[in-house]
Amino acid sequence: MHSRAYFLLERDFQELKENNFKGITAFPVSEDLMEWGADIEGLQNTFWHGLFFQLKINFISQYNFVPPVVKFLTIPFHPNVDQNTGRACIDILDDPDKWNTSYTLSSILLTLQVMLSNPVLENPVNLEAAQMLIKDESLYKQEVLRLFNQPTQLRNNSPEFPKDQDKLIRSTKAISFNDYYKTWSGIATSKATEYYRSPCKSPGLKSHSKSERKIDNWRNKI
Repeated sequence: MHSRAYFLLERDFQELKENNFKGITAFPVSEDLMEWGADIEGLQNTFWHGLFFQLKINFISQYNFVPPVVKFLTIPFHPNVDQNTGRACIDILDDPDKWNTSYTLSSILLTLQVMLSNPVLENPVNLEAAQMLIKDESLYKQEVLRLFNQPTQLRNNSPEFPKDQDKLIRSTKAISFNDYYKTWSGIATSKATEYYRSPCKSPGLKSHSKSERKIDNWRNKI
């Protein structure tokens, strides 16, 4: 008999299929759906566009009461990604108290996609990346591209892409996703912008009036 988490992840899988978010690929790599692989491409009209980053996502049977464990396997040179572990420092993933059961796999992947081109420089986990970005943005971009071609990668237990392409969907202080949401709500660089849901804030959630109502209206249509 399948767990509650299994059925919720089936729902999340269907959401990804239906929305086909641009630059996002995700697929289960275990029969119980507790382990996933994903690829994220940077947003259009940013220098991250065309760069793909592989991730590993592990759920537990208590999902969606608790967040999954998410790590970049291809680790970007980024102020908000731990260069040693691949952990993305976002509050909803680091602190179960910041997690909300309305968040889905789509929420997580869209959050990470936005994070790449919208780094938060306050309390960075990768201080070197933050300092370089502040001092010389052009040099930072060059370093990101250089390291992408010689990536720091967590190779152990990397998920393999399924042979059946029908199963493939194309589409240290933690940072509040609300920092990304404020920036992203004003740009329209990918299809993902149209479908964004569940802004996060640490501590707590704050209303964002008109922008947040757009999210709620989309959520009600699902």
